[in-house]
Amino acid sequence: MGRKLFCDINPVTYKISVRKEIMLRHIKNIFGKEKIAKTYSKEELPNIVKSHSSILIRKLVGVDLKLQENKVTNILLACDKINGIIIHPNETFSYWTTVGPTRKKDGYKEGLVIGKNGMKSGYGGGLCQMANMIHWLVLNSPLEVTELHHHSDALFPDERRRVPFGTGTSVCYNNVDYRFKNTTDQDVQILVWCENGELCGELRSEKEFPYRYKLIEENHHFRKEGEKYFRISQVYRLVIDRKTNKEIRKELILDNHSAVMYDYSLIPKEQIREDNYVK
Repeated sequence: MGRKLFCDINPVTYKISVRKEIMLRHIKNIFGKEKIAKTYSKEELPNIVKSHSSILIRKLVGVDLKLQENKVTNILLACDKINGIIIHPNETFSYWTTVGPTRKKDGYKEGLVIGKNGMKSGYGGGLCQMANMIHWLVLNSPLEVTELHHHSDALFPDERRRVPFGTGTSVCYNNVDYRFKNTTDQDVQILVWCENGELCGELRSEKEFPYRYKLIEENHHFRKEGEKYFRISQVYRLVIDRKTNKEIRKELILDNHSAVMYDYSLIPKEQIREDNYVK
């Protein structure tokens, strides 16, 4: 048996390790070469690149509804920090530089967070949904994702899912960030707000981009490997010429092979394939 990592010795050493990573990120932000977007405008840019909405409160098996309700408060606070931000050409959007720390004294409540040893409650919990929203908007644009941390496991069964599985991102203040760079020749803007029980978002630009984008999921199924079930699929992005409506290319952006972490009885039987799996 190998030696334990310092962060694995006990809860205290884990907290020390997290603080160290946060400090290292602060130092990197100070001395890094990225120009982080910090400009806001109340005036909306005229062209909608992509709009999307997601349900704020879902029925998640085994999750305290109070944590879901608290998530709404946390997302409203994050909306105030993000809404209207302008990302100029060659600037980078940083989720945590924009949102800042999620402390109790700033009004954040305990929501669901995914930690080293599984799901738990923590202040600012639920803000992954905001990061997922922004990432989905960016995937439907020519902007370049520069930092992304995928959820490696299938944590919950589908509950009115509107996007392909696996197209979200993990975030944890502040060392697990989500970032994208504006590699285009025009300003872009993010608008986010809540209404009618949904988180709503728009990515806007000064003028239309020459291409539009469509994400599709193929080969979706569940498979048993040994004693565990895994969720399998591939997610592709289609790049389509806006003038001719012709597909220019098809890009594989995600090859899902995610361990199912919820009750196996909730897996739809018709989606299970009995493939002969060789480890």
